[in-house]
Amino acid sequence: MATDELMTRALEMLGDDGPLSVEAIHRLTDLADVPESMTIAEVADLLDISPHTLRYYERAGLVEVARDGNGHRVYDAQAVRRLVFLTRMRLSGMPMRDLQHYISLVDAGQHTTPERLDLLIEHRDTIRRRIRELTLSLTAVEYKIATYGGSTGPDVQSLDTADRTALPYEPPRRAALPAD
Repeated sequence: MATDELMTRALEMLGDDGPLSVEAIHRLTDLADVPESMTIAEVADLLDISPHTLRYYERAGLVEVARDGNGHRVYDAQAVRRLVFLTRMRLSGMPMRDLQHYISLVDAGQHTTPERLDLLIEHRDTIRRRIRELTLSLTAVEYKIATYGGSTGPDVQSLDTADRTALPYEPPRRAALPAD
């Protein structure tokens, strides 16, 4: 499934009922209703990702998956929990090499906790910067919508005409040229 669709599903699951919290993340990762073992098709459906992506994560060393007597993949709850984390990190823009490094640290044991913490803090800072960049881009789009007479979102203050001409990214308006 496309990243946009997965993000949409995650946001719908969280709802609009206030700020995000650790409890919201627990709701996203609540696997109480998940069977003890799942097939690749069931996990792909649960996470809204393709079986191809699941096989890729396995080949990349991000998740270990057992096989049944016929050689088919069998995902246990631990693998599904890890995949939930992996999909959230990919949605947040974490590069595969960083995910692979993080997972290798997790697999190496508790003594790597400080390095994992550093990696996550760095990623958090990257996400926060991206949010600021997107907020700035949204503000520019909302400004142009208002300039063209459209309605802006409810979280945008309206600008009066004097303020609009003062913004640095609006090109100056040219006076109408006289007709020949």
